[in-house]
Amino acid sequence: MAALTSTVVPLTGGTFAFTAAAAGGDTCQTGAGVLLVVKNGDASEHTVTLVTPGTVNGLAIADREVTVAAGAQVGIPVNDDYRDPSTGRASLTYDAVTSVEVAVIRGLA
Repeated sequence: MAALTSTVVPLTGGTFAFTAAAAGGDTCQTGAGVLLVVKNGDASEHTVTLVTPGTVNGLAIADREVTVAAGAQVGIPVNDDYRDPSTGRASLTYDAVTSVEVAVIRGLA
């Protein structure tokens, strides 16, 4: 599992780089203004899962699954609902990583 680094985008705008999604999953920062950008260069759609830690009345909270169409790019907000209290980071998994690239960006407030 790789720890993705967030790129802070200044108010004047900026660039960010993608990295290959890790087959074993990734982790990333959480919080207001944090966005996971997923680029799917594959010919098939892929699903990104954001693990939702915690329970309500002893019942697990369902994980968030986001489908990224073939050739598409999707932004997924990663707020503190996905923050694992033991690591302080969100856990991300992928149904497959063929031609899938990710970036984590955060805007300055």
